[in-house]
Amino acid sequence: MVGMRDVARKAGVSLSTVSLVVNGTGYVSAEMRGRVEAAMRELDYIPNELARNLYSGRTSLIGVIVPTIRHPFFSTLTASLQRAFAARGLRTMLCSTADAEGGEVEYVDMLRRRMMDGIVMGAHTSHAPGYWTSIGRPVVAFDRYLGEGIASVGSDHEQGGRLVADLLVRTGTRHVVTLGGPRAQFHDLQRWMAEHAAIRGGDGPDSTFPTVRYHLTLERELRAAGTVHEYLEAGEVHDMQAYAQAARVVCARAAEGQVDAIVSSDVGAAFCVQEALRLGLRIPEDLQIVAYDGTYLAQAAGLRVTAVRQDFDAIADTIAGRMDDAIAGGYGAAGPVGDGAAGDAVGGGTDADEADAGADVVASVLRMIDDLVPVALVPGETTR
Repeated sequence: MVGMRDVARKAGVSLSTVSLVVNGTGYVSAEMRGRVEAAMRELDYIPNELARNLYSGRTSLIGVIVPTIRHPFFSTLTASLQRAFAARGLRTMLCSTADAEGGEVEYVDMLRRRMMDGIVMGAHTSHAPGYWTSIGRPVVAFDRYLGEGIASVGSDHEQGGRLVADLLVRTGTRHVVTLGGPRAQFHDLQRWMAEHAAIRGGDGPDSTFPTVRYHLTLERELRAAGTVHEYLEAGEVHDMQAYAQAARVVCARAAEGQVDAIVSSDVGAAFCVQEALRLGLRIPEDLQIVAYDGTYLAQAAGLRVTAVRQDFDAIADTIAGRMDDAIAGGYGAAGPVGDGAAGDAVGGGTDADEADAGADVVASVLRMIDDLVPVALVPGETTR
């Protein structure tokens, strides 16, 4: 097996010079570096990655934790993250919590044992903030709050909620149904309401569900305009059949004139377009449909779906930048929590009281996200 001593003899340099080139540490002249690299190519020398990692204290490996890659939102996000980290010389290892039980704990353990340089946490977690801050290694949260000192990056979902509400109100919508995940996932809501005074005093939640801010803002804006709003539980993000069934239910109501607008993720919106067309509904004359995410699926439903598009590349670049800074800084948290935006969970059905209470919570949680990435409304063929 070819070793560094063989490379040194071939290049006519010292062993320490080869070590500096291989490990990327210290100064080596361009002429010396060229000789070493030429010798490595001639000898087909492959550096020992494990030894190099031990020497540098780095693995250049970032763990990315998401709920599932079967959903187009998370598959699109992880692709953007992979590109963003690769541009910085970092590789990614993906964990889908819906498909790998115990994956979150395993990744955190790898981070603690320095088998990874950092973790991007993009899945819902029941751990208290103290758990994440105690890791003492770089963690960046996506679309959620994990505790003081851990940077969080997310889309401006309050802006997204306003964009959808403004569109539907402007086009004369009377009754809107939102298809979303199980309300049990909004578990923070009841505790937040019970501890409302404490939150307003500055105490933060242990976690936030990604689309909570958007749902609450949308409901509040629609109610203020006198538009009826309902929330229909569809299923977990990876349960496509549950969303298909929810689309059948709400489109049947639309066919009876009870509903004239549907808002959902790209998956739910695509199912709704297909079901509405099957029932002979005119889109957008009889029924308007708005998607939230803006992935490729919004263009593959038979009609171009009007969508709130999240900027995946900007999100990924911001996350990677935060992670890069944290690793370079040699500290556990990925930066101080500053001014930003986050939000709160939406209530059941048309619960106006819950929306009122949640409005104040939004203002409190807004300060818990460091980096807000703007969203954009992309008009399609499914709205007036």
